[in-house]
Order: sequence, then structure tokens, then C-alpha cells
Amino acid sequence: MARSELVQVSAGRSVLAGTLTLPDPAATQPGARIPAVLLLPSWLPRGRDGGWDRVGHPAWFAPAPTDDAGQPRGLLARIADALAEAGVASLRCDPRGCGASDGSWGETDLFTRIDDARDMLAFLRADPRLDLRRTGLFGHGEGATLALAVAGGDAVISAVTLVGAPARGFASVLRAGVAHRSRTGTDRHHPLVAAIDGWSEDLIERAERGEPVFRLPLPGGERVPLSLAWVEQSIRTPLRALATIVDRSTSLVHGAADAWSDPAECALLAEALRTAASSVERRLLPGCGHDLEEASDGVIGEIAADLADRLQPRDLPPVLVAIEQMGIG
Repeated sequence: MARSELVQVSAGRSVLAGTLTLPDPAATQPGARIPAVLLLPSWLPRGRDGGWDRVGHPAWFAPAPTDDAGQPRGLLARIADALAEAGVASLRCDPRGCGASDGSWGETDLFTRIDDARDMLAFLRADPRLDLRRTGLFGHGEGATLALAVAGGDAVISAVTLVGAPARGFASVLRAGVAHRSRTGTDRHHPLVAAIDGWSEDLIERAERGEPVFRLPLPGGERVPLSLAWVEQSIRTPLRALATIVDRSTSLVHGAADAWSDPAECALLAEALRTAASSVERRLLPGCGHDLEEASDGVIGEIAADLADRLQPRDLPPVLVAIEQMGIG
């Protein structure tokens, strides 16, 4: 069976709480290093498993279901288990201000989140059990932006899988999502989602004017201090621009009913990736939303197995060769 270890990752002056999932030793070769994948969550406060952060922000989201169906497991937890079945380790962390991690979600900008992803990757590479030459990234929603930003400057990343990834800047993606959610009501029962949708144009305009903070009013009366640097940076960092510098094997997966990133974004992103000579595969999942809750365990297993198969060894720069040799024996 897969094994899970609770870990702490240093990210600047903060500490991120996370889970390192390792495959069953019987599924790996004795003495061989294990390939590994960093899992990065989507927009808004989320826990390490990929679901809404009801622990750190209980008033921001509707209560979890209490019926017999229970609360669906988060996408990152499902992927972690499926990767372990395929003989691959993975790391997933609570973002700043979420779950058991330090910091404030609302005050964290996009570039800090990218730096945090690099620190998590460094944590993986410091584990002597893991294979530095076979490392992958899995990004969901905003996590796709983090993944491509990291991959663009790291030639050792073997492969990338992106789920519900945007292609255009945040203003266009947010406006399209607001329109979709207004038609369908998807996720509008969460106070934070309702507030962001209701104040979306103010967020965009204030960020473009360079205002530092917007106190987002929730329906219940609470005001959430939201760093507009995150919004401004996300507007000016479209994923298709990052994609032009990533020449890595990439799989794009999108739910056909995604209310946060329109499926059309997938085609735009694939086109940009191909300009960088990336090997790109696209998969559209009918009936699935942004979090792929509707996808069967079999489909999640296929996504994980595809990523595991693409974790081909990469040449290491001298600094990582030295780290690799330190772990021998």
C-alpha cells in the first residue's frame, strides 16, 4: 500500500505543511530511486488535497456535505494515490494561509506562489529516496501557471500535466468564468466565490490601476483583505506566454463543464506549447467540472499513469549531480 508522511517545507520565512506520498516498496525496484511529482492546487484557498480550505477559512465556503455520499476527495489526493499505484512519489502542500501552513492566503501574490513551488521542488530533490532525473509537475487551474513558470526555468523537469489550465490572462479568464457561473450557479453557494464574482470588475480595474489591496466584502459582512498584486500579476502573466518557453512533454486535461477555465482555453494553450516544440496531448472529459469530481477512479488512474510513463530521465546540471551523489549509500 502507498505510504504517506507529513512534512514541513521551508518557503522563505514561512513553513508549508504537506504530505509526501510514497509507493508501496513492492511496486519499486529494491535500492532504486523513486520518480516524483509536485502537485499544485487551483485558485482560491485550498488544502493540500485540492479541495476548498474549510479548515483555515470555514466562513468563506459552504459546509461540506453530510449526506451518505460524503465529501468527494480532492483532485490532488486522488492523483497522489494513483501516482503511488504507478510507482511514483508525490508532494502536495497547503498553500500559505491554508490548512496548517503559515502566512495569509489573501496577502500572497502570484510570484510568491511560484517561489513557493520552487521551494517545494527543492524539498523533493533533497530526499535521497527520490530520483532527481525523473521529476514531474501536475498543475490544476492556477497551479498550471505555477507549474509552467517553474518548468520554464528548470531543464530537469521530465513531464508536465495540466488540468483546467487557462491560456489567457486572468481578466479574460475571470470574466468568462463569472459569465458561466451566473448561468449555471456553479460554486455560487460559497460566500467567497459569490463575492469575487460580484466584485470581479472592481478587482480587475483596481489591480490595473495599481492599487495594493481590496477589502472584498463577503455576503455575511466579513471583509477579506485581498492583495491586488496577485490579480495584477495574473493579468499580466498569461499562461500561453509562459508556454512558448517550455519544450517539455505536456498533457492537457480539461473538464467539458469547467466553470473556472473555459475548455476553449485548452486549445489556445496547446497551440502555444507547440510553438516551443513541446510534445502536447489534449484530453477533454465530458460531464466533468473544474475539479474533475465526476471523473471515475479509472480515469484519474489513466491521467496519473500517463504522467508516470512520461517521466523519462533528464541530464542533471553539476549542482544536482552533487546532490544526487550525496544521497548515494
